[in-house]
Amino acid sequence: MINFDDVLSARERIKGYIYNTPLEISSRLSNDSTEIFLKLEAQQKLKSFKIRGALSKITWLSDEERLKGVMAVSSGNHGAGVSYASYILGGIKAKIYIPETTPKSKVEKIKYYGAEIIQIGKNYDEAHAAAEEALKRERLTFIDPCSDIQTISGQGSIALEILEKNPNIDTILSPIGGGGLITGVSIAAKHINPSIKIIGVQTNACPAMVHSIRDKTCYTNYPSLPSICDALIGGVGDIPYLMANQCIDDIITVSEDTIRKAIVELLENDKVVAEPAGAATYAAIIENPNYFMGKKVAAIISGGNLDENLMRRLFR
Repeated sequence: MINFDDVLSARERIKGYIYNTPLEISSRLSNDSTEIFLKLEAQQKLKSFKIRGALSKITWLSDEERLKGVMAVSSGNHGAGVSYASYILGGIKAKIYIPETTPKSKVEKIKYYGAEIIQIGKNYDEAHAAAEEALKRERLTFIDPCSDIQTISGQGSIALEILEKNPNIDTILSPIGGGGLITGVSIAAKHINPSIKIIGVQTNACPAMVHSIRDKTCYTNYPSLPSICDALIGGVGDIPYLMANQCIDDIITVSEDTIRKAIVELLENDKVVAEPAGAATYAAIIENPNYFMGKKVAAIISGGNLDENLMRRLFR
């Protein structure tokens, strides 16, 4: 479905628009036998990796498709990426569906770059259903955040940067929401180093990919317990599910309490602002230090759009 050449092509299309983000060692998590590096997509433009996929897809569209406009559904970061990409690539009309629970900081970023916002539904899956209904009536190109070849290929450019900066990395840790990020990263990383391990992380509140693989069923909609991880809530994409056996070596689920702790420790010890989904990989290492003993790990800190109300509660 997706191959290494797709990732290389995506990187060429987007490299002039994005940052090559830092890969920094974490002194808090590393020790004499274990090296933990943080791939800081929280310091990407718009403070999220999602801009990579949005730019990859929209730069791939034909002039006719751009003229008609685009639509996306998002928990926040993908919508901001689509809004930004549509703006800088020539004022492309963009319509973004987001749930009512989307953090204010993410809503403001989407709005700032000119996209029309439709805030509907109590969660991502409900917003996605509304967007699907609207797409039947409107002639817009849908920018899927997690089940589209070009979008996933754009996310895969992260792995190229990791292994160029440190070819000795033997494990990459990635959060899983819909699954686009880990799929793109794995396609690129395993092409370069077939023995590298790609480990996913999900919140205990919504282990959609874990249960999809276990039950051999693609749960494109999935119920969630209350969670601070808006970007990790909802079902998984068709392509990530179908490619999971070749792309994902293991998945770790982590508690919401540890994710809260990880957000605080990232700021206090590594001076990194991370949103809950972005801190999930850090949380996985806190909860499972023995799992990573002796390894050279790149943990993707996928986003830094920490909601101000949550920040006040965590740091009071």
